[in-house]
Amino acid sequence: MTIPPGSNPEETAPLATVLVADDEPSLREALRQFLQQEGFSVLLAEDGLEASALLAQEEADLAICDLRMPRMGGMELLKSLRERDPELPIIIMTGFGTIEAAIEAIKAGAFDFITKPFKLDRLRILIQNALERRRLYHENRYLREQLETRYSFANLIGKSPRMQELFRLIRQVAPTDSTVLIQGKSGTGKELVAKAIHFYSPRKARPFVSLNCGSLAETLLESELFGHLRGAFTGAITSKRGLIQEAEGGTLFLDEVGDMPPSMQVKLLRALQDGEIRPVGGTQTVKVNVRFISATNRDLSQAVKEGRFREDLYYRLNVISLTLPDLVERKEDIPLLAHHFLHKYACSLKKEIRGFSPAALAALLDYSWPGNVRELENCIERGVVLAQGEEILLSDLPPSLRQGQGQPSFSFQIPITLAELEKEAIQRTLRYAQGNKVMAARLLGISPRTLYRRLKEDKT
Repeated sequence: MTIPPGSNPEETAPLATVLVADDEPSLREALRQFLQQEGFSVLLAEDGLEASALLAQEEADLAICDLRMPRMGGMELLKSLRERDPELPIIIMTGFGTIEAAIEAIKAGAFDFITKPFKLDRLRILIQNALERRRLYHENRYLREQLETRYSFANLIGKSPRMQELFRLIRQVAPTDSTVLIQGKSGTGKELVAKAIHFYSPRKARPFVSLNCGSLAETLLESELFGHLRGAFTGAITSKRGLIQEAEGGTLFLDEVGDMPPSMQVKLLRALQDGEIRPVGGTQTVKVNVRFISATNRDLSQAVKEGRFREDLYYRLNVISLTLPDLVERKEDIPLLAHHFLHKYACSLKKEIRGFSPAALAALLDYSWPGNVRELENCIERGVVLAQGEEILLSDLPPSLRQGQGQPSFSFQIPITLAELEKEAIQRTLRYAQGNKVMAARLLGISPRTLYRRLKEDKT
Protein backbone atom coordinates (compact mmCIF):
# COMPACT_ATOMS: atom_id res chain seq x y z
CA MET A 1 0.00 0.00 0.00
CA THR A 2 0.99 3.65 -0.31
CA ILE A 3 3.16 4.82 2.59
CA PRO A 4 1.41 7.80 4.23
CA PRO A 5 3.54 10.94 4.49
CA GLY A 6 5.48 11.08 7.72
CA SER A 7 4.79 7.47 8.69
CA ASN A 8 7.37 5.05 9.97
CA PRO A 9 8.17 2.53 7.18
CA GLU A 10 8.73 -0.17 9.83
CA GLU A 11 5.06 0.15 10.86
CA THR A 12 3.77 0.03 7.28
CA ALA A 13 2.44 -3.13 5.66
CA PRO A 14 4.46 -4.61 2.77
CA LEU A 15 3.92 -3.06 -0.65
CA ALA A 16 0.82 -4.20 -2.52
CA THR A 17 1.05 -5.66 -6.01
CA VAL A 18 -1.20 -4.25 -8.74
CA LEU A 19 -1.91 -5.96 -12.05
CA VAL A 20 -2.59 -3.66 -15.03
CA ALA A 21 -4.16 -5.22 -18.14
CA ASP A 22 -4.66 -2.93 -21.17
CA ASP A 23 -3.87 -3.24 -24.86
CA GLU A 24 -2.68 0.40 -25.16
CA PRO A 25 1.11 0.46 -24.55
CA SER A 26 1.15 4.18 -23.70
CA LEU A 27 -1.55 3.79 -21.03
CA ARG A 28 0.13 0.72 -19.57
CA GLU A 29 3.41 2.61 -19.25
CA ALA A 30 1.72 5.68 -17.74
CA LEU A 31 -0.05 3.53 -15.14
CA ARG A 32 3.18 1.68 -14.37
CA GLN A 33 5.01 4.93 -13.63
CA PHE A 34 2.14 6.29 -11.55
CA LEU A 35 1.72 3.11 -9.48
CA GLN A 36 5.45 2.73 -8.84
CA GLN A 37 5.62 6.36 -7.70
CA GLU A 38 2.78 5.54 -5.30
CA GLY A 39 4.87 2.71 -3.86
CA PHE A 40 3.26 -0.32 -5.52
CA SER A 41 4.78 -3.30 -7.25
CA VAL A 42 3.32 -3.57 -10.77
CA LEU A 43 2.50 -6.45 -13.12
CA LEU A 44 1.74 -5.55 -16.77
CA ALA A 45 -0.30 -7.47 -19.35
CA GLU A 46 -1.45 -6.43 -22.83
CA ASP A 47 -4.65 -8.51 -22.75
CA GLY A 48 -6.76 -10.76 -20.54
CA LEU A 49 -5.04 -13.95 -21.63
CA GLU A 50 -1.62 -12.66 -20.61
CA ALA A 51 -3.05 -11.29 -17.36
CA SER A 52 -4.59 -14.65 -16.48
CA ALA A 53 -1.31 -16.42 -17.20
CA LEU A 54 0.60 -13.90 -15.06
CA LEU A 55 -1.67 -14.43 -12.06
CA ALA A 56 -1.28 -18.17 -12.35
CA GLN A 57 2.36 -17.59 -11.34
CA GLU A 58 2.25 -14.32 -9.37
CA GLU A 59 -0.03 -12.97 -6.64
CA ALA A 60 -1.72 -9.58 -6.89
CA ASP A 61 -3.65 -7.51 -4.36
CA LEU A 62 -5.55 -5.52 -7.00
CA ALA A 63 -6.28 -5.75 -10.73
CA ILE A 64 -6.95 -2.79 -13.05
CA CYS A 65 -8.31 -4.08 -16.37
CA ASP A 66 -9.57 -2.55 -19.59
CA LEU A 67 -13.04 -3.69 -20.59
CA ARG A 68 -12.16 -4.23 -24.26
CA MET A 69 -8.99 -6.15 -25.09
CA PRO A 70 -7.99 -8.64 -27.81
CA ARG A 71 -7.99 -12.42 -27.21
CA MET A 72 -9.61 -12.16 -23.75
CA GLY A 73 -11.64 -9.09 -22.81
CA GLY A 74 -12.28 -7.54 -19.42
CA MET A 75 -15.53 -9.42 -18.67
CA GLU A 76 -13.99 -12.80 -19.43
CA LEU A 77 -10.91 -11.91 -17.39
CA LEU A 78 -13.13 -10.73 -14.54
CA LYS A 79 -14.88 -14.10 -14.46
CA SER A 80 -11.56 -15.97 -14.55
CA LEU A 81 -10.00 -13.92 -11.75
CA ARG A 82 -13.12 -14.11 -9.57
CA GLU A 83 -13.10 -17.89 -9.83
CA ARG A 84 -9.44 -17.95 -8.78
CA ASP A 85 -9.70 -15.36 -5.99
CA PRO A 86 -13.26 -14.20 -5.14
CA GLU A 87 -11.92 -11.40 -2.92
CA LEU A 88 -9.48 -9.87 -5.43
CA PRO A 89 -10.71 -6.29 -6.05
CA ILE A 90 -10.92 -5.53 -9.77
CA ILE A 91 -11.25 -2.01 -11.21
CA ILE A 92 -12.58 -1.89 -14.77
CA MET A 93 -11.44 0.85 -17.19
CA THR A 94 -13.96 1.78 -19.86
CA GLY A 95 -14.65 4.32 -22.60
CA PHE A 96 -17.69 6.61 -22.60
CA GLY A 97 -19.58 4.33 -24.95
CA THR A 98 -19.28 1.24 -22.77
CA ILE A 99 -20.55 2.48 -19.39
CA GLU A 100 -23.51 0.08 -19.49
CA ALA A 101 -21.09 -2.81 -19.94
CA ALA A 102 -19.03 -1.50 -17.02
CA ILE A 103 -22.14 -1.52 -14.83
CA GLU A 104 -22.68 -5.13 -15.85
CA ALA A 105 -19.11 -5.79 -14.73
CA ILE A 106 -19.96 -4.33 -11.30
CA LYS A 107 -22.90 -6.72 -11.08
CA ALA A 108 -20.55 -9.56 -12.02
CA GLY A 109 -18.25 -8.75 -9.10
CA ALA A 110 -15.94 -5.89 -10.14
CA PHE A 111 -15.07 -3.48 -7.33
CA ASP A 112 -15.73 -0.35 -9.42
CA PHE A 113 -15.13 1.18 -12.84
CA ILE A 114 -13.41 4.32 -14.09
CA THR A 115 -14.10 6.07 -17.39
CA LYS A 116 -11.28 7.00 -19.79
CA PRO A 117 -9.75 9.53 -19.82
CA PHE A 118 -9.54 9.75 -16.02
CA LYS A 119 -7.71 11.85 -13.47
CA LEU A 120 -5.05 10.11 -11.43
CA ASP A 121 -6.53 11.50 -8.20
CA ARG A 122 -9.75 9.64 -8.96
CA LEU A 123 -7.83 6.43 -9.63
CA ARG A 124 -5.79 6.91 -6.45
CA ILE A 125 -9.00 7.05 -4.37
CA LEU A 126 -10.40 3.94 -6.05
CA ILE A 127 -7.16 2.04 -5.39
CA GLN A 128 -7.09 3.08 -1.73
CA ASN A 129 -10.72 2.02 -1.22
CA ALA A 130 -10.23 -1.29 -3.00
CA LEU A 131 -7.12 -2.20 -1.03
CA GLU A 132 -8.74 -1.13 2.24
CA ARG A 133 -11.65 -3.48 1.56
CA ARG A 134 -9.24 -6.31 0.81
CA ARG A 135 -7.28 -5.57 3.98
CA LEU A 136 -10.44 -5.61 6.10
CA TYR A 137 -11.54 -8.85 4.49
CA HIS A 138 -8.24 -10.59 5.27
CA GLU A 139 -8.15 -9.16 8.79
CA ASN A 140 -11.69 -10.31 9.54
CA ARG A 141 -11.01 -13.73 8.01
CA TYR A 142 -7.91 -14.09 10.18
CA LEU A 143 -9.85 -13.20 13.32
CA ARG A 144 -12.65 -15.61 12.39
CA GLU A 145 -10.15 -18.40 11.72
CA GLN A 146 -8.47 -17.75 15.07
CA LEU A 147 -11.84 -17.83 16.78
CA GLU A 148 -12.92 -20.99 14.96
CA THR A 149 -9.70 -22.96 15.31
CA ARG A 150 -8.76 -22.03 18.87
CA TYR A 151 -11.89 -21.26 20.82
CA SER A 152 -14.93 -22.64 19.00
CA PHE A 153 -16.60 -25.89 18.13
CA ALA A 154 -19.32 -25.70 15.45
CA ASN A 155 -21.23 -22.57 16.57
CA LEU A 156 -20.19 -22.96 20.21
CA ILE A 157 -17.57 -20.52 21.48
CA GLY A 158 -15.45 -20.63 24.60
CA LYS A 159 -11.88 -20.70 25.89
CA SER A 160 -12.85 -21.56 29.47
CA PRO A 161 -11.91 -25.01 30.84
CA ARG A 162 -15.61 -25.91 31.14
CA MET A 163 -16.23 -25.27 27.44
CA GLN A 164 -13.01 -26.92 26.30
CA GLU A 165 -14.03 -30.02 28.24
CA LEU A 166 -17.48 -29.85 26.63
CA PHE A 167 -15.89 -29.72 23.15
CA ARG A 168 -13.82 -32.80 24.03
CA LEU A 169 -16.92 -34.72 25.15
CA ILE A 170 -18.83 -33.74 22.00
CA ARG A 171 -16.02 -35.15 19.85
CA GLN A 172 -16.18 -38.40 21.79
CA VAL A 173 -19.96 -38.69 21.80
CA ALA A 174 -20.73 -37.57 18.23
CA PRO A 175 -19.55 -40.71 16.34
CA THR A 176 -21.81 -42.99 18.43
CA ASP A 177 -25.58 -43.58 18.35
CA SER A 178 -25.96 -43.29 22.13
CA THR A 179 -28.75 -41.11 23.48
CA VAL A 180 -27.58 -37.82 25.00
CA LEU A 181 -29.26 -35.72 27.69
CA ILE A 182 -28.15 -32.07 27.68
CA GLN A 183 -28.83 -30.19 30.91
CA GLY A 184 -28.57 -26.45 31.40
CA LYS A 185 -30.54 -23.32 32.11
CA SER A 186 -32.42 -21.43 29.42
CA GLY A 187 -30.13 -19.58 27.03
CA THR A 188 -27.01 -21.68 27.66
CA GLY A 189 -27.01 -23.15 24.13
CA LYS A 190 -28.48 -26.64 24.50
CA GLU A 191 -29.75 -26.81 20.91
CA LEU A 192 -26.35 -25.65 19.60
CA VAL A 193 -24.74 -28.57 21.45
CA ALA A 194 -27.29 -30.97 19.95
CA LYS A 195 -26.55 -29.65 16.45
CA ALA A 196 -22.81 -29.93 17.03
CA ILE A 197 -23.21 -33.59 18.01
CA HIS A 198 -25.32 -34.21 14.90
CA PHE A 199 -23.03 -32.43 12.44
CA TYR A 200 -19.94 -34.20 13.77
CA SER A 201 -21.64 -37.60 13.54
CA PRO A 202 -21.98 -40.10 10.67
CA ARG A 203 -25.62 -38.93 10.46
CA LYS A 204 -24.67 -35.37 9.45
CA ALA A 205 -25.97 -35.77 5.88
CA ARG A 206 -29.39 -36.79 7.19
CA PRO A 207 -32.02 -34.51 8.82
CA PHE A 208 -31.70 -32.76 12.17
CA VAL A 209 -35.25 -32.28 13.47
CA SER A 210 -36.16 -30.47 16.69
CA LEU A 211 -39.31 -30.34 18.82
CA ASN A 212 -40.07 -28.33 21.95
CA CYS A 213 -42.01 -30.77 24.10
CA GLY A 214 -43.55 -28.02 26.19
CA SER A 215 -44.95 -26.00 23.29
CA LEU A 216 -47.86 -28.28 22.31
CA ALA A 217 -50.92 -29.78 23.98
CA GLU A 218 -50.74 -33.53 24.66
CA THR A 219 -52.98 -34.55 21.73
CA LEU A 220 -51.10 -32.35 19.28
CA LEU A 221 -47.74 -33.49 20.64
CA GLU A 222 -48.54 -37.15 19.92
CA SER A 223 -49.59 -36.40 16.34
CA GLU A 224 -46.57 -34.15 15.80
CA LEU A 225 -44.13 -36.74 17.12
CA PHE A 226 -45.59 -40.01 15.81
CA GLY A 227 -47.71 -38.82 12.88
CA HIS A 228 -51.32 -39.81 12.16
CA LEU A 229 -53.44 -41.56 9.57
CA ARG A 230 -56.28 -39.98 7.65
CA GLY A 231 -59.46 -39.94 9.76
CA ALA A 232 -57.60 -40.62 13.01
CA PHE A 233 -59.34 -37.63 14.59
CA THR A 234 -61.56 -34.73 13.64
CA GLY A 235 -59.75 -32.58 11.10
CA ALA A 236 -57.29 -35.31 10.02
CA ILE A 237 -58.25 -35.10 6.34
CA THR A 238 -54.87 -36.47 5.20
CA SER A 239 -52.22 -38.74 6.67
CA LYS A 240 -49.12 -37.06 8.09
CA ARG A 241 -45.65 -38.33 8.89
CA GLY A 242 -44.45 -37.53 12.40
CA LEU A 243 -41.18 -35.83 13.28
CA ILE A 244 -39.60 -39.15 14.23
CA GLN A 245 -40.11 -40.37 10.66
CA GLU A 246 -39.00 -36.99 9.26
CA ALA A 247 -35.71 -37.49 11.11
CA GLU A 248 -35.17 -40.95 9.57
CA GLY A 249 -31.45 -41.71 9.42
CA GLY A 250 -30.67 -38.50 11.29
CA THR A 251 -31.20 -36.96 14.71
CA LEU A 252 -34.33 -35.96 16.64
CA PHE A 253 -33.76 -33.26 19.26
CA LEU A 254 -36.39 -33.19 22.03
CA ASP A 255 -36.07 -29.84 23.79
CA GLU A 256 -37.54 -29.44 27.30
CA VAL A 257 -38.23 -33.17 27.45
CA GLY A 258 -39.09 -32.75 31.14
CA ASP A 259 -42.34 -31.06 30.07
CA MET A 260 -43.57 -34.18 28.24
CA PRO A 261 -46.88 -35.53 29.65
CA PRO A 262 -46.74 -38.98 31.36
CA SER A 263 -48.79 -40.72 28.64
CA MET A 264 -46.37 -39.48 25.98
CA GLN A 265 -43.41 -40.64 28.06
CA VAL A 266 -44.65 -44.24 27.74
CA LYS A 267 -44.88 -44.00 23.95
CA LEU A 268 -41.47 -42.37 23.64
CA LEU A 269 -39.96 -45.12 25.81
CA ARG A 270 -41.39 -47.74 23.44
CA ALA A 271 -39.85 -45.98 20.44
CA LEU A 272 -36.46 -45.91 22.19
CA GLN A 273 -36.61 -49.54 23.30
CA ASP A 274 -38.03 -51.15 20.16
CA GLY A 275 -36.94 -48.74 17.42
CA GLU A 276 -40.49 -48.55 16.09
CA ILE A 277 -43.52 -46.28 16.35
CA ARG A 278 -47.26 -46.47 15.75
CA PRO A 279 -48.90 -43.40 14.15
CA VAL A 280 -52.10 -42.09 15.72
CA GLY A 281 -55.01 -44.10 14.30
CA GLY A 282 -52.71 -46.83 12.99
CA THR A 283 -52.70 -50.53 13.79
CA GLN A 284 -49.26 -51.42 12.50
CA THR A 285 -45.87 -50.29 13.73
CA VAL A 286 -43.24 -48.57 11.61
CA LYS A 287 -39.51 -49.24 12.02
CA VAL A 288 -37.41 -46.11 12.53
CA ASN A 289 -33.68 -45.38 12.58
CA VAL A 290 -33.20 -42.19 14.57
CA ARG A 291 -30.74 -40.92 17.16
CA PHE A 292 -32.43 -39.21 20.12
CA ILE A 293 -30.89 -36.19 21.82
CA SER A 294 -32.91 -34.50 24.55
CA ALA A 295 -32.49 -31.39 26.66
CA THR A 296 -33.97 -29.95 29.82
CA ASN A 297 -33.59 -26.94 32.08
CA ARG A 298 -35.04 -28.95 34.98
CA ASP A 299 -33.52 -31.44 37.41
CA LEU A 300 -34.89 -34.65 35.88
CA SER A 301 -33.45 -36.83 38.64
CA GLN A 302 -35.53 -34.84 41.13
CA ALA A 303 -38.57 -35.13 38.83
CA VAL A 304 -38.08 -38.92 38.87
CA LYS A 305 -38.03 -38.92 42.68
CA GLU A 306 -41.24 -36.89 42.73
CA GLY A 307 -42.94 -39.22 40.25
CA ARG A 308 -43.26 -36.58 37.51
CA PHE A 309 -40.90 -38.31 35.09
CA ARG A 310 -40.53 -42.01 34.36
CA GLU A 311 -37.37 -43.52 35.79
CA ASP A 312 -36.99 -46.04 32.94
CA LEU A 313 -37.30 -43.27 30.33
CA TYR A 314 -34.83 -41.12 32.25
CA TYR A 315 -32.16 -43.82 32.07
CA ARG A 316 -32.91 -44.46 28.39
CA LEU A 317 -32.41 -40.79 27.56
CA ASN A 318 -29.45 -40.30 29.89
CA VAL A 319 -26.87 -42.73 28.50
CA ILE A 320 -24.56 -39.73 28.01
CA SER A 321 -25.10 -36.62 30.13
CA LEU A 322 -23.74 -33.17 29.22
CA THR A 323 -24.16 -30.21 31.55
CA LEU A 324 -23.81 -26.67 30.22
CA PRO A 325 -22.47 -23.99 32.58
CA ASP A 326 -24.20 -20.68 33.16
CA LEU A 327 -22.50 -17.78 31.41
CA VAL A 328 -21.56 -16.26 34.77
CA GLU A 329 -19.56 -19.44 35.48
CA ARG A 330 -17.39 -18.86 32.40
CA LYS A 331 -16.89 -15.11 32.42
CA GLU A 332 -13.60 -15.41 30.53
CA ASP A 333 -15.69 -16.34 27.48
CA ILE A 334 -17.74 -13.13 27.54
CA PRO A 335 -15.32 -11.01 25.42
CA LEU A 336 -15.05 -13.79 22.81
CA LEU A 337 -18.83 -14.21 22.64
CA ALA A 338 -19.41 -10.46 22.59
CA HIS A 339 -17.05 -9.96 19.63
CA HIS A 340 -18.57 -12.95 17.83
CA PHE A 341 -22.06 -11.42 18.10
CA LEU A 342 -20.68 -7.96 17.27
CA HIS A 343 -19.25 -9.28 14.00
CA LYS A 344 -22.46 -11.20 13.23
CA TYR A 345 -24.81 -8.23 13.61
CA ALA A 346 -22.43 -5.59 12.26
CA CYS A 347 -22.22 -7.63 9.04
CA SER A 348 -25.97 -8.21 8.79
CA LEU A 349 -26.72 -4.53 9.47
CA LYS A 350 -23.80 -3.35 7.29
CA LYS A 351 -22.28 -1.23 10.07
CA GLU A 352 -18.56 -0.69 10.65
CA ILE A 353 -18.13 -1.22 14.40
CA ARG A 354 -14.70 -2.21 15.69
CA GLY A 355 -15.36 -3.10 19.32
CA PHE A 356 -16.52 -1.90 22.72
CA SER A 357 -15.61 1.09 24.83
CA PRO A 358 -13.78 0.15 28.05
CA ALA A 359 -16.84 1.12 30.11
CA ALA A 360 -19.13 -1.04 27.97
CA LEU A 361 -16.79 -4.03 28.21
CA ALA A 362 -16.57 -3.59 31.98
CA ALA A 363 -20.36 -3.64 32.20
CA LEU A 364 -20.52 -6.84 30.13
CA LEU A 365 -17.99 -8.51 32.43
CA ASP A 366 -19.70 -7.39 35.64
CA TYR A 367 -23.27 -8.40 34.80
CA SER A 368 -24.61 -11.75 36.07
CA TRP A 369 -26.44 -12.71 32.81
CA PRO A 370 -29.52 -14.52 34.19
CA GLY A 371 -30.58 -15.13 30.57
CA ASN A 372 -27.13 -16.55 29.75
CA VAL A 373 -25.74 -16.49 26.18
CA ARG A 374 -29.12 -15.70 24.64
CA GLU A 375 -29.38 -12.54 26.76
CA LEU A 376 -25.82 -11.55 25.82
CA GLU A 377 -26.60 -11.97 22.12
CA ASN A 378 -29.73 -9.82 22.42
CA CYS A 379 -27.71 -7.20 24.30
CA ILE A 380 -25.02 -7.05 21.60
CA GLU A 381 -27.60 -6.90 18.81
CA ARG A 382 -29.18 -3.90 20.56
CA GLY A 383 -25.74 -2.30 20.93
CA VAL A 384 -24.96 -2.70 17.23
CA VAL A 385 -28.33 -1.21 16.26
CA LEU A 386 -27.90 1.83 18.54
CA ALA A 387 -24.16 2.45 18.09
CA GLN A 388 -23.39 5.70 16.24
CA GLY A 389 -19.62 5.36 15.93
CA GLU A 390 -16.96 2.70 15.59
CA GLU A 391 -17.53 1.20 19.03
CA ILE A 392 -20.41 0.20 21.28
CA LEU A 393 -20.67 2.57 24.23
CA LEU A 394 -22.08 1.97 27.70
CA SER A 395 -25.09 4.09 26.70
CA ASP A 396 -25.85 1.64 23.86
CA LEU A 397 -26.36 -1.25 26.31
CA PRO A 398 -29.66 -2.10 28.06
CA PRO A 399 -30.53 -0.14 31.23
CA SER A 400 -30.15 -3.26 33.39
CA LEU A 401 -26.43 -3.33 32.59
CA ARG A 402 -25.94 0.41 32.97
CA GLN A 403 -27.81 0.64 36.27
CA GLY A 404 -26.37 -2.46 37.89
CA GLN A 405 -29.62 -4.44 37.80
CA GLY A 406 -29.87 -8.19 37.27
CA GLN A 407 -27.75 -9.08 40.32
CA PRO A 408 -24.34 -7.82 39.22
CA SER A 409 -21.67 -10.40 39.96
CA PHE A 410 -19.04 -7.74 40.68
CA SER A 411 -19.77 -4.25 41.88
CA PHE A 412 -17.65 -1.11 41.97
CA GLN A 413 -17.53 1.23 44.91
CA ILE A 414 -19.88 4.10 44.17
CA PRO A 415 -19.29 6.86 43.26
CA ILE A 416 -16.76 6.03 40.53
CA THR A 417 -15.49 8.29 37.76
CA LEU A 418 -15.55 7.28 34.10
CA ALA A 419 -11.74 7.41 34.05
CA GLU A 420 -11.59 4.95 36.97
CA LEU A 421 -14.10 2.68 35.23
CA GLU A 422 -12.06 2.70 32.01
CA LYS A 423 -8.85 2.03 33.95
CA GLU A 424 -10.45 -0.98 35.63
CA ALA A 425 -11.75 -2.27 32.27
CA ILE A 426 -8.29 -1.98 30.71
CA GLN A 427 -6.62 -3.80 33.60
CA ARG A 428 -9.23 -6.56 33.57
CA THR A 429 -8.92 -7.01 29.80
CA LEU A 430 -5.12 -7.19 30.07
CA ARG A 431 -5.48 -9.93 32.67
CA TYR A 432 -7.90 -11.75 30.38
CA ALA A 433 -5.43 -11.42 27.48
CA GLN A 434 -2.61 -12.63 29.76
CA GLY A 435 -0.70 -9.39 29.24
CA ASN A 436 -0.93 -9.45 25.44
CA LYS A 437 -1.45 -5.76 24.66
CA VAL A 438 -2.32 -6.32 20.99
CA MET A 439 -5.07 -8.78 21.91
CA ALA A 440 -6.29 -6.52 24.72
CA ALA A 441 -6.49 -3.55 22.34
CA ARG A 442 -8.49 -5.60 19.85
CA LEU A 443 -10.92 -6.75 22.57
CA LEU A 444 -11.34 -3.16 23.75
CA GLY A 445 -11.88 -1.94 20.19
CA ILE A 446 -8.99 0.53 20.30
CA SER A 447 -5.61 0.65 18.55
CA PRO A 448 -2.49 -0.66 20.35
CA ARG A 449 -1.10 2.89 20.24
CA THR A 450 -4.19 4.19 22.09
CA LEU A 451 -3.84 1.43 24.68
CA TYR A 452 -0.17 2.27 25.26
CA ARG A 453 -1.09 5.95 25.66
CA ARG A 454 -3.81 5.19 28.22
CA LEU A 455 -1.50 2.89 30.17
CA LYS A 456 1.13 5.64 30.22
CA GLU A 457 -1.47 8.17 31.41
CA ASP A 458 -2.54 5.83 34.22
CA LYS A 459 1.03 5.71 35.52
CA THR A 460 1.33 9.50 35.73
